[in-house]
Amino acid sequence: MRRSILGLAIAAVATLPAPDSAGAFVAHTVEPGETLWSIAAANNFSARALAAANGLSEDSQVVRGRTIQIPSEYEAAVGAQGAAPSTPAGGSPAPIGGYTVRYRETLSSIAARSGISVSRLASLNGLDPAQPLLAGTALQVPSGAAAAPAAPPSVASAAEPAPTGQRVSAQTVSQVALDHGVSPSLANAIAQQESGHNNALTSSANARGVMQILPGTWQFVETSVAGRQLNPASAYENVHAGVMYLGRLLQDTGNVFTATASYYQGENSVRRNGMLPETRRYVDSVMALRAQYGPH
Repeated sequence: MRRSILGLAIAAVATLPAPDSAGAFVAHTVEPGETLWSIAAANNFSARALAAANGLSEDSQVVRGRTIQIPSEYEAAVGAQGAAPSTPAGGSPAPIGGYTVRYRETLSSIAARSGISVSRLASLNGLDPAQPLLAGTALQVPSGAAAAPAAPPSVASAAEPAPTGQRVSAQTVSQVALDHGVSPSLANAIAQQESGHNNALTSSANARGVMQILPGTWQFVETSVAGRQLNPASAYENVHAGVMYLGRLLQDTGNVFTATASYYQGENSVRRNGMLPETRRYVDSVMALRAQYGPH
């Protein structure tokens, strides 16, 4: 989503300024139902970047009550560059993310389809098997288990935004923004800051397209905002996803500055930590760019 997993895409990570302070990492205690993937998505990072920041493989399980470190955008991007692909230990199947719980599904029904026990599935995802399983929860299942059935076409899938060799005009972004009740100048300023309106761009943090959407943020928008699948290969749909996500942040925060900061840093991170120094620079840049796209 990002998150939104969302980094500055105009400059390469190598040219990003380092954080102003060494205290860029913030402790987070894993809560029931959280996974490495879901925590990363909530903070607009890839699971790989968050794992690297904590000296873990991206297949690692996180247990309720464990403390992990949430890095800044800069630290996450740098850490992801040096992270090695994970390999399962001891021949055990490695967990993979991306399965989203659908309405009326239960932990036991998913476990049965996946060929594993309820207790193993619960442990893998830090869940209490006695508690209800909420629709929209992101689960991991072992790669060696039977695959869960694909979601029907009307339900958001695990598709990810794909960079394509397209640019979109400011007029297009403005129209999409108006359709969703978002300020056209703000949407265009973010599109310019993130990618220069270029859908071919992929950042080192794995943010993609015009609006630099992370795979986790894309899935969040499909499931919780749009209520439909988005075409991952469409620059127009990338704009839609980014604008819808921005609209949700504006609704959640009620403040254009906080919403813009959340687009870059992640909403949960901003709530816990406030704006990090690099986030403040990002917000200042976006606000300055708004003047190029009109008063609204």
